[in-house]
Amino acid sequence: MDIARFKKLPIVGILRGVKEESIKPLIDAVISAGLETVEITMNTENAHLLIADAVKASGGHLMIGAGTVLNVDSLKTALDSGASFIVTPVLVDEVMEYCVEKVIPVFPGALTPSEVYRAWNADATMVKVFPSGFFGPSYFKELKGPFANIELLACGGVTAENIKSYFANGASAAAFGAGIFRKEWLSAKEFGRISDEIRKLIQSYKN
Repeated sequence: MDIARFKKLPIVGILRGVKEESIKPLIDAVISAGLETVEITMNTENAHLLIADAVKASGGHLMIGAGTVLNVDSLKTALDSGASFIVTPVLVDEVMEYCVEKVIPVFPGALTPSEVYRAWNADATMVKVFPSGFFGPSYFKELKGPFANIELLACGGVTAENIKSYFANGASAAAFGAGIFRKEWLSAKEFGRISDEIRKLIQSYKN
């Protein structure tokens, strides 16, 4: 993962529970919308195959990572499949240590001030504040009071309507998932609709 590139468009799409046949059209939809970063969660069936397929389908246009990584075995499987960054729902010490040693961008999950501080001190690339939606953008302003130098990624409840507010209140990045990668849209193969919604989210961030 090219962190400098990511910071130019600091938005991550989260793919969870997707089917293998959906990967190619999904990746095409993501690229068409202008998004540059996606993660595939490791609790998705055959996640390692999906990551490999996504890397191939993106042709270098996307930075593709693995999410919901909870142990080193899962981490190594993701990396072997082509993942270039790692996301965890909580701070997993062994995963952090491996990523830091190997210089792999890693985004551990945290929520409370103590958790955020501990994750950052473990050399997180950014700290994923999850679930952000239950606390809203104002929570980021509170966190940035004592933690002005800690980079935070908002995850959970991010929409086109509130993404700008998250950044205005101190978020350095944001992630979205099922709100746009909806099961019903995937089942109906409405990839154009997904692309349109991603595009709206990006425009809301930029404007």
